[in-house]
Amino acid sequence: MLPKVRTSDGFMIDWNKDKIIEQLIKESSLAKQFFDVAPMTKKEAGMVAHIVENRVIAMNPPFVSSPMVRELVNNTLLELSASEPDFLIYRNVMTRVGTPVYDAYKIDVGDGFERNENANLQNNPETIHKKKADLMSKEQYLLLMPPELANAHHGGDIHIHTLEYFGSRPFCMDHDLRYFLYYGFIADGLGYKSSVAGPPQHASVAVLQSVKALAASQTNFSGGQGFMNYTVFLAPYLRGLPYDAVKQLAQMVFFECTQTYIARGGQPVFSSLQIPMGVPDIWKNVPVVMKGRIGPDTYSSYEDEVRTFYKAIQDVSINGDFWGKPFNFPKQENYVSPEFFKSEYDDLWLLAHANVAKNGSQYFDNMIPEYRGYGNGVACYQCCAYNFSSNPENDEHFAEKLNFVDGAHFSMGGWQVASINMPRLAYRANGDYDKLLEYAQENMRKCIDVFKVKKMWMDAAIKNGTLPFATQRPRDINGKQGPPLVDFSELVYVIGVVGINEMVQHFTTKQLHESADAVKLAVRLLIDMEKYRKGLQMKTGMKLSLARTPAESTAQTFAVQDLMSEFKPMARNTIKGDLTYLDKVNGRDIPLYYTNGTHINVSANIPLAQKMDIEQKFFPILSGGNIFQVWMGENNSDPEGLYKLTKKIVNNSQIGYFAYTRDLTICSDCNSTSGGLLDSCPTCGSKNVKNWSRITGYYSDISGWNKGKREELLARYRMKL
Repeated sequence: MLPKVRTSDGFMIDWNKDKIIEQLIKESSLAKQFFDVAPMTKKEAGMVAHIVENRVIAMNPPFVSSPMVRELVNNTLLELSASEPDFLIYRNVMTRVGTPVYDAYKIDVGDGFERNENANLQNNPETIHKKKADLMSKEQYLLLMPPELANAHHGGDIHIHTLEYFGSRPFCMDHDLRYFLYYGFIADGLGYKSSVAGPPQHASVAVLQSVKALAASQTNFSGGQGFMNYTVFLAPYLRGLPYDAVKQLAQMVFFECTQTYIARGGQPVFSSLQIPMGVPDIWKNVPVVMKGRIGPDTYSSYEDEVRTFYKAIQDVSINGDFWGKPFNFPKQENYVSPEFFKSEYDDLWLLAHANVAKNGSQYFDNMIPEYRGYGNGVACYQCCAYNFSSNPENDEHFAEKLNFVDGAHFSMGGWQVASINMPRLAYRANGDYDKLLEYAQENMRKCIDVFKVKKMWMDAAIKNGTLPFATQRPRDINGKQGPPLVDFSELVYVIGVVGINEMVQHFTTKQLHESADAVKLAVRLLIDMEKYRKGLQMKTGMKLSLARTPAESTAQTFAVQDLMSEFKPMARNTIKGDLTYLDKVNGRDIPLYYTNGTHINVSANIPLAQKMDIEQKFFPILSGGNIFQVWMGENNSDPEGLYKLTKKIVNNSQIGYFAYTRDLTICSDCNSTSGGLLDSCPTCGSKNVKNWSRITGYYSDISGWNKGKREELLARYRMKL
């Protein structure tokens, strides 16, 4: 006698084999959509259902559940796939995604799945819910991906970033603030689930809407959200305001960004603001956009307001929050271009470097090197360290966007990032450069195939209206409908590199800081990869870039995957961290890692000038972005000395983006902030302290870092500046 079936929605129903047949035919239709494999025929489905029914009869259980029936179906499909390969695809699309009860419980108590995957998260109800959703989503997207790509990700050849959002949203976005100053703000993108605000008429409203726009956009993107040219575009609203009022607006920016604690599972919006200290030459004759109108003024008329707003941002930033703790968001992207290296700007530069000396919370976007193309276009760094640009050569509508003609505006961001395990290329190549390049190109093609799957998902998302904020088309004050907020044709797919240092170490026996030949090998390979990227871009029609990816967790993941593979004998000689764990790989979160991107070994005790000379060579090659890190000691540095160093970096190197990092200790009892990674508070003696530092591209409490990054933090060679 056949048992009753407990359904997923909680009902007990009679056994019916036809239900299995119907479900097999319906769900196997996904095989056609994702793998171009024909759905199951009724005859094939009937065969599977018959086998499953006989197994249930043999088991003679008091009842069966829907998940149990599905597992029996999948086991049958797996067995039949030996003679019918398409049945393996059917098993993929029939698999039930989810988690065992125990694993779900571990997430509930703040442990388990990806506990320290994202240092920007802390345990709270939203985070718990997000991690459960992440676990299900990652499993789903890999099952609906060609098996060879899923295997490449699981096996450690490549890493697909933000996999939990792979099928639902693009990666990161740097917005053109003028869009909101002209059209107003629709939080849900449609206006039916939230109130609709017209173009801001006052400075305070413009500031508040700008921050809310970043938060709303975060619901449609998985990575960082930012604004280019922030100080310039808001400057017209500041005319006539006393400095205290402007400073109050700057406070609103920081507190709203860090206290809008709603993004992606309960965390602040990962926000960036490009903050020129004056009006860049390219914007001087561009008509002002404000209060729903264009012109007649140009931005050149608001140089004083831009300087005032920049000063206010720095004054607020240097003081920090109520505890004196620095603001981790928004990231302040200082716009470094030739017109601002004049004596009239020295006081602002010194203020920025006083901020650096105290808490390190500044980033420098260097437009001066020739490869940045300054004066011929616009560019920004976004998220942790991704570079996006637009110019007349790559955008036929550049002039219209520059001047906001009929609402035309800039959209600069990324669709998706996939990174390559560079040390593994060297392990496979065994000293043969041609093989090294061949394997690099092979993995670049795998990334392209991942991007093709991403495009399919995103085309469906746009068609189905599931990206309402990004696709919104509001009307201006005259009733004319504008273009979409995001021009998806301008978004870029990013191929990342992780572990260049360990790659050359295995190939040449020397690390980057130990041998000029090691540096030459890295440069040679990256140049060849960049040439291949250009060819892939022409062949596929995709906008592609090659970048150093932040690898907050990927640098650890690749190292662990290599230790769990056939490459362990080679990997154990290059991996960094606590080497006592080389033979203790019993999980993912262990204190081992590969070096980030194209950086030298963080523990290398070499002069700063030598470090600059090595790492600057990679910036012109990596079109998608890179970052140079200066790790500072715990003592207060001299702002004038730091400013001189900045001028040396921007004028005498190819470094396009850099930051100074000062480690901090924050006392939970007296709320004071001190320099260095201390075990106790120097002010009150309490041991109830939190250590803060820059993990890759933002500051955070190190207790949320994975063990690999914490081990890297301890290894960093800090310089007295």
